[in-house]
Amino acid sequence: MAKYYDIDDIITEEEIVSVIFQKPASGVGIDPSSETDFIETGSKVELPFWLAHELQLRQAVSVHVPPCFNQKTRLEIQADSASVDLRSRCPFFYEFGCKIAPIVSDRTIGFLLLSAFKSRYKEILTKAHTTAFAAGSKFWTILTKEEISLYEAAQAAMVSFKKWRRGGPRFQIASILARKRKSTD
Repeated sequence: MAKYYDIDDIITEEEIVSVIFQKPASGVGIDPSSETDFIETGSKVELPFWLAHELQLRQAVSVHVPPCFNQKTRLEIQADSASVDLRSRCPFFYEFGCKIAPIVSDRTIGFLLLSAFKSRYKEILTKAHTTAFAAGSKFWTILTKEEISLYEAAQAAMVSFKKWRRGGPRFQIASILARKRKSTD
């Protein structure tokens, strides 16, 4: 937990991932429908990422690639990344991808994140600079939380730029510099 008090980080680490236990575990109440508190080796269980990560560090589980990074998502991103609804797959797609990439066996998640961000970045900035707020709100529904922050920053920068171009606050000469010196003659 790098950002202990960050609510976005807490929500990101609550994403459910599928794990397979490599070691038997007793005294755990992971599955409320189970009659016993014992998990056998090879049992497949869904856990929040923060717990799966800690168990993986102890080599008690192996973590599977989450569904938001499956082959279907990869193909959709390759076809037209700007129209893929990443928010419905994972609200913090990029941050979660950065956290899950080092602990799963699939080493292509980093490339997927990079290619998705590069292609969507251009689209986000273009729409932020060219569309009105109401028209852009439909576009918001497919953006992740990170992309929404980027979109808002781009719109704020454009508003500031337009204000400056219209003659917003300009540099002013300091009052002390505006006074003329008396001649010593």
